[in-house]
This record gives sequence, structure tokens and C-alpha cells, in this order.
Amino acid sequence: MNRNITGCLSGFGIVCLILLVPAAPAQDLSALKVEIVTSSIGMKLARIPAGTFQMGSPKTEVERKGDESAHEVTITKPFLIGVYEVTQTEFSRILGAEPAGKAVFKGPNRPMDNVTWEDAGAFCRALSEVPAERAAGRKYRLPTEAEWEYVCRAGTQTVFNSGDSLSAAQANFNGEYPYGDVEPGVYLRRTADVGSYKPNGFGLYDMHGNVAEWCSDWYDKEYYYDSPAKDPLGPPVGVTPTDFTTKAGAKKFYLSVRGGCWLDDARACRSACRFRGMPEINYRLIGFRVVCEAAAVTAN
Repeated sequence: MNRNITGCLSGFGIVCLILLVPAAPAQDLSALKVEIVTSSIGMKLARIPAGTFQMGSPKTEVERKGDESAHEVTITKPFLIGVYEVTQTEFSRILGAEPAGKAVFKGPNRPMDNVTWEDAGAFCRALSEVPAERAAGRKYRLPTEAEWEYVCRAGTQTVFNSGDSLSAAQANFNGEYPYGDVEPGVYLRRTADVGSYKPNGFGLYDMHGNVAEWCSDWYDKEYYYDSPAKDPLGPPVGVTPTDFTTKAGAKKFYLSVRGGCWLDDARACRSACRFRGMPEINYRLIGFRVVCEAAAVTAN
């Protein structure tokens, strides 16, 4: 991500499948079975269990930033989240070919990029109104920052969900600048098809790199110094102002973005690394994935 955008380092008939995934070391996931639900538009969603994890980074983590305060967070309810970043095919099916045509790196299985936070929210609302989804009581939204980091880590407490290093063989980022004790690798200079790299312990793909992902929270550098221990939602109103105002003269504020992207060095793809973006701006670096609250999901 570039500095101006992120302030970071560089820049349903329901079909249910059962997927066995490997255990992650920091949390007892040894008997975990991740249920994969297929929505009426073919979107894959993983059921994520409730749990407690350490959010943020330790002070010893290399390339750590000042907004990554380490603290314990409990996610009190299970929920569903997209196995993949929302693709251009899915975006087009819900919002039409014209909005989907804004993608910079075009391809049916490429993640939707160049998408605003407002567009991502519109997709979630429209998907919730698809008759089959509405009939099943499923309502979609963006993940909170805490939910995002929880599913990214998938029980791990290492720098990345794959360990303390990241190479270009593991994720789509600027492979010329890996993290940890690995050799430089390929820099694609574009997005890749979703699912091109190995998933994490929750069966989720591209949690590091490819496109960064919008969250629902307003960005606040200091929010996690004293945030709720259970299900933090982020600030209720905008906190960090941009240099822009509305037509009426009101300030505009930054929202949270996570995960790093194809343009970033590996250090910006760390599980704890926080980004920010303006809600109405199209960034070719940013896409999103959806959450569906598990209480609203009827499983077979």
C-alpha cells in the first residue's frame, strides 16, 4: 500500500461440506472441523467458532507499528466469513456488470479491486436481499477489525498465520521484499486468482496479500489501547480525519483496512498490521470479504 492511502509501511439451496484443516499452535484447534457453506450465488463461507485470541503485536515484532497494541480479545459468537475475497464474478452478479467493470486487474476469479468501502457495503446489503438469502435469514456485512485479525490468525500467534516469515511462494505481495529468513521471490505486480496460495488454519485464502480488505470499523490509532475485551466494534464515529470534507463542509474520516496487498512488502502483510482508507475512494489495492452472522444461518 502506498503511504497516502494506508499510513502503513509501504504504501444458498445450501450445500454444506466438511473440511478438515490442520491445528494451529496458539489455540486448541486440534479437533476443529470447519464447515463450509455454499450460498445461493455459489459463494463459499467458513463457519468460524467463537474464541479468545491475542490481538496486535508484541513489542519485539520486527517492523511493528505504534497502533498495534497487544491485548486479549474474545469473539463471543460463531460467524461465517468468505473463504475467498469477493470475486469480480460475485460482485457482477449482485451489483451488475458496470460496477464490476471498475476492477483494474480483470478476471472472473480475480478479487474485486478498485472498490470503495461504500461499494463493499452496498454489495453486502444487496446480497442480503437476494430472495434465497433473505428467506434463510442470512444478513451480510463487512468484518470488524477484531474479527478480521481473529480469522487471519486462525489460532496462531506468529507474525503471519504461516509462521514468522513470508515468501512469495506463500502469498501475493512484492516478493522482492520478503519477511524473515527467506529468499526474495517473484513480484507479480497484479492480483492473482483467489485461492492461488495455501489457506490458513480456518481454511481461508489470501488473508495475507492479494488485495487488502475493508473492515467495518472507523480507524483510530489509539482505539486498541483501551477497547472492549469482548467483540470490539471500533469507534462509533469517525476519529481520524482525512484532508477532505463533504460538500456541506463536514470532515471526512478514515476507515480500517487489513491484510496487505500485491503491491506491499511482506512487512505490511503481517497479521497485526493496520491500514486506513477513505470510504468513497476507489483504491486498486483494496477489495473485501463478507461476514454472515452464524445465528442467522440454517445449516443442514
